[in-house]
Amino acid sequence: MRAYQPKQDVQQKSYHSDRFYITPELKKSEVLDDEVFAKDIENLASSIKIEKSYIQAKHLVIYVDAKDNIKTLKYLKEELKYDFMMELTAIDYLSTKGGFEIVYEMLSMSKHKRVRVKCFLKEDQALESANSLFRMADWSEREMYDMYGVIVNNHPKMKRILMPDDWSGHPLRKSYPMIGDEAAQWYEVDKIFGKENRDVIGPEIRDQAAIDRYDTERFARLGHEVPKGTKISEGNEPDTPIRYQEDGGVTAFGGKIITPFDEIESKQLKERR
Repeated sequence: MRAYQPKQDVQQKSYHSDRFYITPELKKSEVLDDEVFAKDIENLASSIKIEKSYIQAKHLVIYVDAKDNIKTLKYLKEELKYDFMMELTAIDYLSTKGGFEIVYEMLSMSKHKRVRVKCFLKEDQALESANSLFRMADWSEREMYDMYGVIVNNHPKMKRILMPDDWSGHPLRKSYPMIGDEAAQWYEVDKIFGKENRDVIGPEIRDQAAIDRYDTERFARLGHEVPKGTKISEGNEPDTPIRYQEDGGVTAFGGKIITPFDEIESKQLKERR
């Protein structure tokens, strides 16, 4: 197995790109600009401490303490008629803030309004399950645990939902390599063939940009076509002419629908039009 390498923010070091695209932030407006949201905030503030609030993209966005998440959601559902939880997810801020931003997206069918509840959760802090209020929270909370490692208390079945139960790490954390870590490269080899065959099989190639000319029989690769089953090893590969289409073009219904390709007469664009 390869020597362990630190994986702090490895996605930022990905060779695919040397920078992250930062989406411009949408315009924010005051809560008082919307009569319905202004009244909802006034009622909610009587029971819940609201850290920050504003309107963005016609959504009311409010920040509360993570310990008040269930109290806030219950008040929104039972008192303010935000009766649908549309989304529940987390955002990784481990490297900058040491935790996650938890996001609940609420919808009121009667008011035709949306409220986005946000709270910050430290890495070693647990979140209270919203499953008792909204059944959709069941799988979403399991996904948060599976992908980010967010622990949710009082969940009826807190286990992974996408990855195998014995998977190592949480794939949507920014510290998780985009092509998987050492454990991911050996997972299927160990499961299918056993660890004793690691030297025979070798690690799984998880790099989606990796190209190995000798990993298949290559009977349909441009410029390197060989008969199926031909044994080819590095250094003795026969050269084959590049063919873009059938000789003489393509004919159908007694006429030619595609003329023969002439590489000499073709033109290559140096830049996109």
